[in-house]
Amino acid sequence: MNVKANGITMNYALEGPAGAPVVTLSHSLAARLEMWEPQVRALTGRWRVLRYDTRGHGGSDAPSGAYTLDLLAEDARALLGALGIPKTHWVGLSMGGMIGQTLALKAPELFASLVLCDTTSRVPAEAKPQWEERIRTAGAQGMEPLVEPTLGRWFTPPFKERRPEAVERVAAMIRSTKPVGYIGCCRAIAALDLTDPIGAIKLPALVIVGEDDPGTPVAAARVIHERIKGSELVVLKSASHLSNLEQPDAFSHALTDFLGRLR
Repeated sequence: MNVKANGITMNYALEGPAGAPVVTLSHSLAARLEMWEPQVRALTGRWRVLRYDTRGHGGSDAPSGAYTLDLLAEDARALLGALGIPKTHWVGLSMGGMIGQTLALKAPELFASLVLCDTTSRVPAEAKPQWEERIRTAGAQGMEPLVEPTLGRWFTPPFKERRPEAVERVAAMIRSTKPVGYIGCCRAIAALDLTDPIGAIKLPALVIVGEDDPGTPVAAARVIHERIKGSELVVLKSASHLSNLEQPDAFSHALTDFLGRLR
């Protein structure tokens, strides 16, 4: 379904019992709302589940130019407003977790809780050249050269061997991402620096990370966990960056256990 929010058309899906607490799922860079299928199945019996395509991704508009995390957070705030959702549990993976941190600082009243998955609170200066290289590649050659390197960071080798059909579905998401949207969101991510500010977040919070995540490693998750007082930390074994897909049962169990204790 589509709705106008913050000046763009956004694609979303809203499923589960009307009147139940809302859980919003925010995907990673170069993915789409379909990334969350295992969690939708786990959640919709007890929660109303909102998924959406971030600006520049999937069925949402992809304006040209550099995006910012403040802009992506405003998109999310406007989407919630357009759908008449006054409060939500927020579950964000990678870029979705960065958007969640940003919006939790700007508008904490929108959140019942915050779940940050395979994400980080800061992109260090030494990592910025990697982001510039990805931007150059997408701009000059499109997404195809980025598919295999991205899959290499997102999944462990055993999973890629065992579940090639699941990996291919994700490859199709990466391949179909609009280069202009990918570049815009890369600019937003490269500027991330929230390690000090997130100490002000007072929400119930859960941090989930794959033990083998090379891009947003366990060390980055521990920093978030330490900064957000009272947060919980779950490290998933045999999982890389898309831990929700590589270990869907363990991820969904951690998520529903946390949310269930807040009801």
